[in-house]
Formats: sequence, C-alpha cells, structure tokens
Amino acid sequence: MADSPATADPLLRQFAICTGRYSALVEHQWLVDGPASEGSAGVRDSLWTLAEAVAGPAEAAAAMGWRIDAKVAQRGLLDRAYFARDAAAEKRSAQLLQACADLIGQS
Repeated sequence: MADSPATADPLLRQFAICTGRYSALVEHQWLVDGPASEGSAGVRDSLWTLAEAVAGPAEAAAAMGWRIDAKVAQRGLLDRAYFARDAAAEKRSAQLLQACADLIGQS
C-alpha cells in the first residue's frame, strides 16, 4: 500500500517545499537581478531532482502541492521585503532560503 501524503517521506516534503521557495526566488530575480536567477535556477532544479528521486507515484500530487504552496508563501516574503522594504520579511526569506541551500551543501 502506498504512503499517503500525510505519511510521506519528510525529505520529500522538504525538497518539494524548498523547490517552491527557489522557484519564487528565480522569478523574483528575473525582475531585480537577472544574472543571479541562473544560479538559483540550478539550485531549484537540483532540489526538484531530489524530490522526484524520493517520491513515490502516489506522492507526486502532494509534492507538487507543497511546492506551489511554498512558492506562493516565499513570493509574498520576497515582495514584502523588496517592495515594502520590510526587514523582517527579508530576514525570514533569507533564513528559509539558506535552510534549503544547506540541504544540498550550497552557500
């Protein structure tokens, strides 16, 4: 019997969430720092490759849902940090992205 999304591998969830966070960062960088988006896209792609490697067929939809939810949340932080000059949002965004980079040994 396949695992339900509630019992999915915690690494799958983390990789999917981090893929979403980096997806938001890539789109943000397209607007404000185009060249940086290439490096971020590489991190995003690596994270999604890891998510796909640990996902079972029954978990694919849940993984995509986690990715999309995290992308929307990260996008909100990035928008508040950049456009509203919200220091707390900027700090939280950086912390979340760093935690994801740490998963794959990026700095």
